[in-house]
Amino acid sequence: MNNTALIKTDFEGLKFFSRGKVRDVYEVGDNLLIVATDRISAFDVIMDDPVPDKGKILTGMSSFWFNKMEDIIANHLISTDVNEFPKECSACKDILRGRSMLVKKAAALPVECIVRGYLSGSGWKDYCTGGTVSGVRLPRGLKESAKFQEPIFTPSTKAEEGQHDAPMTREEMETLIGRDMTGRIIDISMKIYNRALKIAEKGGIIIADTKMEFGTVDGELILIDELLTPDSSRFWPEDDFEEGRPQKSFDKQFLRDYLLSINWDKKPPAPRLPERVITETMEKYKEALRRIAGQDLS
Repeated sequence: MNNTALIKTDFEGLKFFSRGKVRDVYEVGDNLLIVATDRISAFDVIMDDPVPDKGKILTGMSSFWFNKMEDIIANHLISTDVNEFPKECSACKDILRGRSMLVKKAAALPVECIVRGYLSGSGWKDYCTGGTVSGVRLPRGLKESAKFQEPIFTPSTKAEEGQHDAPMTREEMETLIGRDMTGRIIDISMKIYNRALKIAEKGGIIIADTKMEFGTVDGELILIDELLTPDSSRFWPEDDFEEGRPQKSFDKQFLRDYLLSINWDKKPPAPRLPERVITETMEKYKEALRRIAGQDLS
């Protein structure tokens, strides 16, 4: 199966800009071309084995959500239609189709903006240790996967490649980017999360938490990178939800759980993934896209 996946790009005639855990980025005039590969990471380490079609799922999901949130805040997306891309992209149209975005080049803010509606993942671990998540004091006696009375904002650092993001407090975020900008971002993030909850509910999905990124273009604050994808969010099936335990999911948690089960130390090199883990991860991502955005990858 893995020979059908796109692991890495190296396009002649396009100016290489950067390579992230999942995305290869090229400069196209004053804009950027973001290509979502099928690479997958867990615990900030890129796996050697890709997940076929994953890049197309991320692109389709992000495009869907950017459109749904345009009245709340502008975003960096110009087009996902390869026929609208500049002519220098024409030679690689077949590879780009369905998995690429032409976007505005923005100055990224050095903060990962995380909204949590439920107590899970690293938030649950932090709560068990000290009763707080990113400096937010929570009520005593909460169970794993508990729903908060109101969503909370828990920012983190944006780590360099191979390093782990670290939680930060609101005060630390204000020191980094300013009090006014912090307040604006929190307000926008909450509006996006609350709207997304209602949209996802129609597909029987709970969005437990999600991570957003912001940047500026000519001084204007906009959404960048990806939005509400299975890579950046926890999607739970509503009909199986139960407090007090981990949840089934339509995201990379299945992969994380496998890696934890084999006692991997979360450091490179990554272990090879069994075919069943790759296949089931792919199916979970596809199901999220179908349920939320109504898009079906055959």
